[in-house]
Amino acid sequence: MEALTTSTFAVSIAEIGDKTQLLALVLACRFKKPVPIIAGIFLATVINHALAGSVGVWLQGWLDPRWLRWLLATSFFAMAVWMMIPDKPDNEDNRFYRLGPFVATFILFFIAEIGDKTQIATTLLAARFVDDFWWVVAGTTLGMMIANLPAVLIGHKGAGRIPMHWVHGISALIFLALGISTLWWPW
Repeated sequence: MEALTTSTFAVSIAEIGDKTQLLALVLACRFKKPVPIIAGIFLATVINHALAGSVGVWLQGWLDPRWLRWLLATSFFAMAVWMMIPDKPDNEDNRFYRLGPFVATFILFFIAEIGDKTQIATTLLAARFVDDFWWVVAGTTLGMMIANLPAVLIGHKGAGRIPMHWVHGISALIFLALGISTLWWPW
C-alpha cells in the first residue's frame, strides 16, 4: 500500500503545472469532449508509466543495492530541484488534432510524457518499490488522473487561481523526503 499511496501523492502533486497538465487544458479547450480526452490520457499514462516502471525494475535488478540506494536518493534530490523549474507548454502540434480527441490526446500525451518529470518519478518509484511494480504504475497513473481530470473538466477557467510556486515547492519537498527516506529506510 505504501507504493500506491506514495506514487499517487508524489505524481498528483508533481503533475500540477506540468506540461502534460497544460496539454490537458489545451485539449479540453480545443475539443470540448472530456470523455475521449480522459480516456486518451488514461491509456497513454498506463502504457508510458508501465514502460518507465519496467526501466526502474531493470535498474534495481542490474545495480548493486548499495549503489542503487545512492543513485535513487540522488535522483530524488535532483527531482526536488527540477520541481522548482516551472514547465512551459510545448508548441502545439495541430497535425494530430485531425485524428480526433481520443487519438490526438493519446499520441500527444504519450509523447509529452517521454522524459517528463512524472515519467522519471515513475522509474525511480518502481526501482524503490520493486516488489510493488503494479502498485507503482497504478499509483502514478492515479496521480496523473487526479491532476489532469479537473484540468479537462474545468478547462482553462481555474488555471490562473492556483499559486504555482507553492505547488512546485510542495512537490520539491515530497521528492526531498523521498530522497531522505531512501537513504535511511532499510531495504
